Amino acid sequence: MNNIYDTANKIEQELRETEAYSDLKSAFLTVKENPEANEVFQQFQEIQMKLQQKQMSGEEISEEEVQEAQEMALKSGENNLIKELMEAEQKLSTLIDDLNRIIMKPIQDIYQG
Repeated sequence: MNNIYDTANKIEQELRETEAYSDLKSAFLTVKENPEANEVFQQFQEIQMKLQQKQMSGEEISEEEVQEAQEMALKSGENNLIKELMEAEQKLSTLIDDLNRIIMKPIQDIYQG
């Protein structure tokens, strides 16, 4: 009988060999190598992390913080390198969502059975 963790590790290795992973890695490195894009991306990530932490701790997010996040998202979307990174991230996220649906199928079968 296969060890389920061995299977998970094999999936992790195979994920690294997918086009979606390769595209994300390449897009991320391109952003990191471009000072302007990297700065905008870092700012965008900081704002996202700050808002997520507030949300997780039950703190209220101010209208100013929401507006700041929206402005940063627009600024990020205007940068083609960051835009390509976000598109690559979305492709990989879709692949992972598909894998998650497959993995969760036995549990769904129990409840829908």
